[in-house]
Amino acid sequence: MNQPPRADWRFLLASPWNFLAMGCGSGLSPVAPGTAGSLFGWATWLLLQGLLPTWAWPLLLLVAFAGGVWICERAARALGLHDPAPLVWDEVVAMWLVLWVTQWGVDALTGVHGLLPWPLQLAGFALFRLFDALKPGPVGWADRKLSGGLGIMVDDIVAAVFSLLCLAVGLVGWGFIDMWMHGIRVPA
Repeated sequence: MNQPPRADWRFLLASPWNFLAMGCGSGLSPVAPGTAGSLFGWATWLLLQGLLPTWAWPLLLLVAFAGGVWICERAARALGLHDPAPLVWDEVVAMWLVLWVTQWGVDALTGVHGLLPWPLQLAGFALFRLFDALKPGPVGWADRKLSGGLGIMVDDIVAAVFSLLCLAVGLVGWGFIDMWMHGIRVPA
């Protein structure tokens, strides 16, 4: 009887699609592959920030998500598993989404385009990992109810949206605290 392949270096290098689905090898981390994939997503976002114009990000995210549905479906089926931990393309794309939207929001608020401050990058990473690991409410629903490549990708996108909502609330709250501390009054 044929056993499905294991998610190892041989599987990773067997096809470019496996290589991408496994986050260029980051999914092979023996400890917390999702966190390793998220860190890889953060690192590649930093690299791509200097290479891609702002207008290209929505297109990249759309293509990465749609392609991710296909490559994750293909790799999960080959491994014979629902959502194998070494498949981390979903974490990569979700981190790109969190960091890009946060960058876009900060740029829009400040009117200045610069690299997203490190504390916000770290907060985005930490919030995404928290929501991805705990899978509260809609994140858990998407993980349990959606199957295949779409299910693999969507639960992480929902976790990214939760992260972005928390970041937005935090930034607005920080703005009000800053105004209060510096004596700037908010019009009634």
